[in-house]
Amino acid sequence: MDIEYAADAIWAGIQRKNHMPQEWFGKLTLPEAYAVQLAVLRRTVAEGDAQAGWKIGLTSAAMRAQQGVPEPCFGFLLRSGHLRSGARLAFDELIAPGIENELCLTLGEPLRGPRVDADQVRRAIAFVEPALEIAEVRGNFSADIALSMADNAQQKAFVTGAASPHDSRIPLAGAEVVVDFNGERRATATGAEVMGSPIEAVVWLANKLADYGVTLEAGMRVMSGSFTRQFAVARGDTVVSTFQPFGPVEASFY
Repeated sequence: MDIEYAADAIWAGIQRKNHMPQEWFGKLTLPEAYAVQLAVLRRTVAEGDAQAGWKIGLTSAAMRAQQGVPEPCFGFLLRSGHLRSGARLAFDELIAPGIENELCLTLGEPLRGPRVDADQVRRAIAFVEPALEIAEVRGNFSADIALSMADNAQQKAFVTGAASPHDSRIPLAGAEVVVDFNGERRATATGAEVMGSPIEAVVWLANKLADYGVTLEAGMRVMSGSFTRQFAVARGDTVVSTFQPFGPVEASFY
């Protein structure tokens, strides 16, 4: 596979909002798809955006079993996609949007795989923010997981609340989220749903990126995986997710 050729084609489709083009179904292996994703990232940065960090997906064993994949997945975050709590998003500008409830972790020092461990990750995290990932269901995710990864794993934007300095004595596995849609309770869950702990998700990411010669750099944000399933949103919805002990994060769709 010519990765640059594939990236040019996928990138051109993204510019036309033609995501996961049919002619590319079944054409990419998963490693090729990640290489294409990283090449698309380079093109995006060359056009004037900047990388803000990384997202980790499929951190639930049940979700991986449902999708028939053996491990989590990753995508990139862009500076243009970073929104603050209270953000209002135009529903018509999104493609079948959904939200995931996550902790966003900012690194204070780099993590270089392939032998990163949990203690290194705990030391590297500088700040923790309650967060919502704004996902787009831009095609049949499970029909071609690889092509979904080339299309950046459904990532559209991410919304963060107030940052708290990381205290490694507070286990992120024990953090709890309460999710309310329009004032009605939708879900509660803990960080233990994320591979046992969001720390373990970042361990996986740092070591997986090493396969592609990529380092988790200081200053990068990591959306570390959803405590809950993905929830579809509708026009008029307001979502407030409150993470204990980190606080709330809110987004609305008009």
